[in-house]
Amino acid sequence: MSNWIVRLVRLRLRWLIAFLLLGLSAALVANYRHWDDRLYFWFQELQVGAAEQQQHIWLPGYQAVLQGKPLQGLEQEEVSGLTYSADSNTLFIVTGKSPQLIELTLDGQVLRRIDLHGFANPEGVEMLADGRLAIIDERMRTLTTFKLEALTRSLEFAELPSLDLGFADAGNKGFEGIAWDSRNNRVLLGKERGPLGLFSLPFPGEDGATGVMQPMGGGHLFLRDISSLTYDARTGHSLVLSDESRLLLEVDEYGEPVSFISLARGMNGLRGGIEQAEGVTMDAQGNIYIVSEPNLLYVLHKEPAAASPTLAD
Repeated sequence: MSNWIVRLVRLRLRWLIAFLLLGLSAALVANYRHWDDRLYFWFQELQVGAAEQQQHIWLPGYQAVLQGKPLQGLEQEEVSGLTYSADSNTLFIVTGKSPQLIELTLDGQVLRRIDLHGFANPEGVEMLADGRLAIIDERMRTLTTFKLEALTRSLEFAELPSLDLGFADAGNKGFEGIAWDSRNNRVLLGKERGPLGLFSLPFPGEDGATGVMQPMGGGHLFLRDISSLTYDARTGHSLVLSDESRLLLEVDEYGEPVSFISLARGMNGLRGGIEQAEGVTMDAQGNIYIVSEPNLLYVLHKEPAAASPTLAD
């Protein structure tokens, strides 16, 4: 065999190996980012009719109406968690650098700041029944509950009832999401990762005691992490926020995916992507609020007619 034929064969072999490696790399990236799952689910969304959409939150119908508004005075903080209080028609967030519980107007004006003494790393906050609030401390692996009075300006962890959530070896990959399921009188919890998962906790049980935390069955969530949760009593569905996937996912009461939107630039009216999304909640009208680090607020509003589903990075 002549030298030029040998060189040609070697060149083609190198190109074939390079092509195979490129294809393998693309497949690994797609699997890591769950692009294949998003594509499959996007096609499933296309089959959902208008009547069925009305039974869901149906995220593809939402558009951003407030984008990246800075929360004044919180520039140096790391905002996390988000909940809506129907009694006061306000929002609550928690901060991590200097632990605080902060009450906001619906357009992001700071109303009051409450120091959280003894807390290490508050990541989630949720309005429960009977005017109680709950805070999840990821580092301490605790769920702490309390009633907030109008004049409260500080809270002491040691003076509040707390529940150990377990997963002692979770480190900084513990529980971040919390939502109150008012239909079933239970707390829904989202574990960030390692492993990622949704859990339910009957709360309270008989004599004020909690029940046993159970993993929710659910399907494949195609998320890389869970940053926050919120619950919609109108539909019985929940929203799951993922920072790393830049995704907001609707799941049913069993944790099965129902609809989703990307939080990337250009999707659902977003002029810029939502970076480091850390908290999500809904108000009584179904508006969706999202906070992202370090101190930005976003609001999404449901359009009268559902828009087409979105697929993006």
